[in-house]
Amino acid sequence: MRLRGKGWIHAGLLGAAVALAGCGELRTKGNPALLRGEAADAPGPVADLTHEAEAYADSVVRTLSLRERAGMIFMPAVFARDDADNLRLIQHYTDSLHVGGIVLLKGTLPAVAEISERLRECEAQGRVRPFLAVDAENGLRMRFPDAPEFPWSRELGRINDGRLLYEFGVEIARECRVVGIDMVLGPVMDVVPGDAEHGLMRRRSLGGDPARVAELAMAYARGLEDGSVISVAKHFPGHGSANADSHKALGEIRSSREYIDSVDLYPFRRYAEEGLTGVMVGHLSVIALDSLRRPAVVSPRVMGDVLRGELGFQGLIITDALNMEGALGVKGWEAVAAGADMVIAPTDTRGEIEAMLRALDDGRLSVDVLDDRCRRQLFYKFLLNYGGRPGAAPGNVVEEVGSSQAALMRDSIISALGRHRNSIRQPSR
Repeated sequence: MRLRGKGWIHAGLLGAAVALAGCGELRTKGNPALLRGEAADAPGPVADLTHEAEAYADSVVRTLSLRERAGMIFMPAVFARDDADNLRLIQHYTDSLHVGGIVLLKGTLPAVAEISERLRECEAQGRVRPFLAVDAENGLRMRFPDAPEFPWSRELGRINDGRLLYEFGVEIARECRVVGIDMVLGPVMDVVPGDAEHGLMRRRSLGGDPARVAELAMAYARGLEDGSVISVAKHFPGHGSANADSHKALGEIRSSREYIDSVDLYPFRRYAEEGLTGVMVGHLSVIALDSLRRPAVVSPRVMGDVLRGELGFQGLIITDALNMEGALGVKGWEAVAAGADMVIAPTDTRGEIEAMLRALDDGRLSVDVLDDRCRRQLFYKFLLNYGGRPGAAPGNVVEEVGSSQAALMRDSIISALGRHRNSIRQPSR
């Protein structure tokens, strides 16, 4: 299954070649069966599936209380630990606060598998299962030291083979599925020149050429989605020219509109045209896009006029983490009112839910807007379930994630980079 925007779902590696369009519009561009010269499925079942997905989203929204709908917007961050206190915290988020997702911080693969199984209990109880997401821009090792290690994105950007980046995405999706992760907060689509001021973003970017960044990042994203894992491109509208690291302060972009269009927005425009699923909006103030200098995550100009309007993106819009210094003062309900579908890592999830309920009560946020955000989220959850949603595999997940497939992928990347295969450490056991 490939997830594509709201969008289309494509059968990739699972072999059920269908195309799915939101709002009832049937599209066949990119259908893997057509690309292989094989016969595509008849359009009837595709239209039926489209309506089924939308009907599911509509019906579920009607069953949820206003508090449950408010809770669905949030994706709190938790460590990937399987101790009793951490598992109780996750149960509190899912059972009491009804969150729409969980974002994993550092931990271990066995703990991830345990958390995934706990989230599956929501389905057994007739409730909507939250997304399980992780930063895996260059693989699961970014968060879990017992996962295979691959080069950072800046090194991957030297590879002159989009197909290899696609296969890398397929491999990371396989590893995610082993432990039950269904959303990767990546790829990074920031175009960052080699002389960029902030070394952290330089290491995480695929490079300074917008066309090359777009080609490689989309190849990785397509591999993830053909492996039934949602991709989330970041950090819209582009962090490359920011004057600050948004972990520490709100970054400001002072580039001209012409530069932003031709460089920063170029990879995101291609991503939207491809119909891929998620975009993360960064903690950036982009003067050329919003003259009021509002942070992008609360700017209807950035998310509504530019991302939805000019770029035509129809998938999930997700904020960067609200627990970062660059998000100081940002409220979740403000992000939703401006266009966000989901809000990551609030510092106080319960407090954010209460603030959203107050905004709904006094009219600062409309119920129709909240319902629209929930429907889009439910639409993609239906697609994940239809294609075989990841569930943790039984047995030794460390060995399964770090299998021969991971080793072959690692060797292929190192060979493409012209490096000795032992120049990257083996994962710890």
